[in-house]
Amino acid sequence: MVLLAIEVFILTIAFKTIEEVRIGIASRFKARRLAMNMPQRELASRAGVAWSSLKRFEREGLVSLDSLLSLAMVLDCLDDFDKLASESLPNQVPQSLDALLEIRKPRRRATGKQGRDRGI
Repeated sequence: MVLLAIEVFILTIAFKTIEEVRIGIASRFKARRLAMNMPQRELASRAGVAWSSLKRFEREGLVSLDSLLSLAMVLDCLDDFDKLASESLPNQVPQSLDALLEIRKPRRRATGKQGRDRGI
């Protein structure tokens, strides 16, 4: 029973809701803007984003992807987005034997060895 309570507690800490992630990104962008001593209107102008959109983003975390990337470019953090959904998957520890058995090896390209053996 205690082990189950610990697992539930750990899972609660490890996973964030979409809203928590969205608000966290917005607050980090705002902190970066303030650290650069840049007013909202200046950032919006330099990024080509409407001032009202920037205000909504900093307040609610809601913004279009194009606007977010434009803001990131001005705030010099665009490279961070290049790492999203990269090809390498994070190392995940299987939680059960079934999960371990479901792990597939990554597919590899054919080497073309058959064609070489035939003299093609």
